[in-house]
Amino acid sequence: MKRAAWVLLAGIVACAGTAQARALPRVASLNLCADQLVLMLAQPEQIVGLSPLSRDCWDSVLCEQARHVPVIRQSAENIVAAHPDVVLGSTYTAASAAVAMQAARESGARVLALPPATGLADIPAQIMQVANAIGAPERGRALAEAFATRLAALSIPRHPDDPTAAIYAANGFVTYAGSLPDDVLAHAGLRNYATVGRHAQSSRFSMEVLIARPPDLLVLDRSGAGNSMAQSMLDHPALRRAFAGSHHLDLPARLWLCGLPQTLDSLALLRDARRNLEKSP
Repeated sequence: MKRAAWVLLAGIVACAGTAQARALPRVASLNLCADQLVLMLAQPEQIVGLSPLSRDCWDSVLCEQARHVPVIRQSAENIVAAHPDVVLGSTYTAASAAVAMQAARESGARVLALPPATGLADIPAQIMQVANAIGAPERGRALAEAFATRLAALSIPRHPDDPTAAIYAANGFVTYAGSLPDDVLAHAGLRNYATVGRHAQSSRFSMEVLIARPPDLLVLDRSGAGNSMAQSMLDHPALRRAFAGSHHLDLPARLWLCGLPQTLDSLALLRDARRNLEKSP
């Protein structure tokens, strides 16, 4: 009789666990940055689809994990057919994604549009936004707290005479204040070359400008394999000669393309680069 009672109790607990698992919202993401937060916070069975970019290793730091979950194309038909409870997108999005998000709202799903992170301080709040929306608040709190602890350990106090660093991307584009990479530079004890002195004039710099008035550190913001002329200019021999050794850092754009815990990996790389500058003659 006692054994039968234990079997009955075990069955009730199992059913309760199954019911709880079923209660977790089904989640779809139409945005690369949201994709990666979902991968870190959601149970795999919750994910009905992520954007195709989630599997692109040039853009996503979690591309390998994304191969184990479905992808979903940005269309109203696909979103409605997937029956998600929660749909994640961005406040700045393509027209097709905007239409899909509206279709999700009309079908009864909760839609969360995340703004781009413009500073490291934005990241814990976005982690919690997603975590609460998908029913993972405890996991979100743990991730946000770990981020805050690591950020405090890595950050360097700012000084007026900090070294300068230029973030140089394909086609000569540079990064200005008010962006996530700019904030990462500041936390690494580096001043953004594009926003100091007389440099804040254009969104693009020629190689001649960089070589004639060089920053202390050239950060090559790599977002592709360098097959196009826009990308291949980052490997121009003149830049290699002008910024050799400790004056040059290759940094994959995926590390700070989105506001993620992994963004702190870019901070760690820049902090090391700053230390190497101090050691160089």
